[in-house]
Amino acid sequence: MKKTTAARASNSVQRTAYDRFQEALLQERLKPGQVVTQRLLVSLLDLSTGALRELLPRLQAEGLLTVLPQRGIQITVIDLPMIRDAFQMRMAMEREAVIVATNSWPQEVIDQQISIHQDIVERQAESPSQTLLDEGQEVDTNFHKRLIEFTKNKLLIQAYDIVSIRIRLIKLERIRLSDAVLPDAFREHLAILNAINKRDQTAAVEQMENHIRNARTRATTL
Repeated sequence: MKKTTAARASNSVQRTAYDRFQEALLQERLKPGQVVTQRLLVSLLDLSTGALRELLPRLQAEGLLTVLPQRGIQITVIDLPMIRDAFQMRMAMEREAVIVATNSWPQEVIDQQISIHQDIVERQAESPSQTLLDEGQEVDTNFHKRLIEFTKNKLLIQAYDIVSIRIRLIKLERIRLSDAVLPDAFREHLAILNAINKRDQTAAVEQMENHIRNARTRATTL
């Protein structure tokens, strides 16, 4: 029992440390390519030195940072190979997810997603604002996350969690939603949703592939 309790406590600490690292990346308190010291990370993430040392091997294995002997710790660099790899993995996983959604998404979920997307598009056309763009970014992230979660495939969900961090970093760095990008991105989402609504698996896959290719093109040409 003691070992089990200790293991749970250790896992909880590691989860907290990992979440804080992700949060620092997505809040841009840590920048891609930045070289930092262990002392700075301990302070920035409000962790103990021991908790950080336990976290580093996982972050390095997931490619989120590189430990540089005698130099420090480098946060993952967003370059063309990283972008291509991330989008290739995303394409494979979300193609499968949209097939599952076409076969199993409840009608109320489809209707809700269509309504949410249409609302954002209409409001953006009438009165664009940074607040609305932030809301749109959250809708965008949740749409893709929900597709993956509905597969109920634990391995796929875990793999997507790793890839999604890279995708969100790429978005922050290169394809952040803007007044110019949002309408096209959401129209692509609606095309996917309409295909799911018709239970048209072939069309849903084609629309998802088109959406991801367009995002990859924007990320690699800026």
